[in-house]
Amino acid sequence: MTERVNGRVVTPTGVIRQGCVEWGGDRITAVAEYPSVRDGHWILPGFVDMHTHGGGGHTFTTGDADQARAAAAFHLGHGTTTLLASLVSAPFAVMRSATEAFAPLVDEGVLAGVHFEGPYLSAARCGAQNPEYLRDPSTDELAELIELGRGAVRMVTLAPERDGALEAIKLLTARRVVAAVGHTDATFEQTQAAIAAGASVGTHLFNGMRPVHHREPGPVVALLDASTVVCELVADGVHLHDGMLAFTTTTAGPDRAALITDAMAAAGMADGAYELGGQDVTVTDGVARLARDGAIAGSTLTMDAALRHAVHAGIPMADAARMAATTPARAIGLGDRVGALQVGLRSDLVVLDDDLNVVRVLRGGSWVE
Repeated sequence: MTERVNGRVVTPTGVIRQGCVEWGGDRITAVAEYPSVRDGHWILPGFVDMHTHGGGGHTFTTGDADQARAAAAFHLGHGTTTLLASLVSAPFAVMRSATEAFAPLVDEGVLAGVHFEGPYLSAARCGAQNPEYLRDPSTDELAELIELGRGAVRMVTLAPERDGALEAIKLLTARRVVAAVGHTDATFEQTQAAIAAGASVGTHLFNGMRPVHHREPGPVVALLDASTVVCELVADGVHLHDGMLAFTTTTAGPDRAALITDAMAAAGMADGAYELGGQDVTVTDGVARLARDGAIAGSTLTMDAALRHAVHAGIPMADAARMAATTPARAIGLGDRVGALQVGLRSDLVVLDDDLNVVRVLRGGSWVE
């Protein structure tokens, strides 16, 4: 049976002011003009969040399958139809057990994969990562996790200046796992070497990185300059000034800029005391910071809020939708399945009102309760 929704349809090529999306089962069957009485709601592709640690009071970082289910369900209610479960720096035993626990959820489609943010990161740029667990990249550990996950491990963030990083990047890319550069004090040249080895994502660009300097451009400029790299951006007004968000989007283009939440368990919850990777976090006015030193500790963002923020910062709706769905889907190797309102892709969409608040969410052809 074919079903349809009408409104302002945001496609990869622009906005159909009076359009419709049709689907049969879990596939989109038509995207077309459909003259109707009025514009109606915005219809966007389901959001793709390639970097999130939890939400709704639930976390991915402990490797608990029930928590992961609940966190994914929370974000689904905010329009995220595809997400990676991001972990933080942890002992190898936790990385192993999390991979084992999450692999069935990936098979089931609850998660699109696992993202290890760490532990192969810079101590100087660790941000809210637990410094106790930081270490040099290990190809043995990575090979074991990839084997254990049977396709569940989709992205690993590491610092290119650490010993063994280039070998790790080569192993990851050879095994079709995305290698991302982040939490790094690397030079411009070290970052370029990582990109040449196959790194294709910049983890929350600017945050947890050596800052730009005109005599030492550092990782930010190397990542922004590389045509093969997608740059993650946390559009919450806390991680990045709106001017920097707009500048980066213009510089990289919406095909190389991806909105992420970097959300932690506190997303959608009240201010108060939380935990991230074994460290105490205090949330005040919706901003999460480490209790020990005030470092930003992820965010309380949802993807619908990130999209609203980007649009209010002056990014056109069609570009913002690309950044929230199409570009991240492609960055994690799922662009042929999800991330756009296109015939043949999975029937995932978000219906937004004029204020860009979520009205309804469709995932795999079923409306989310």
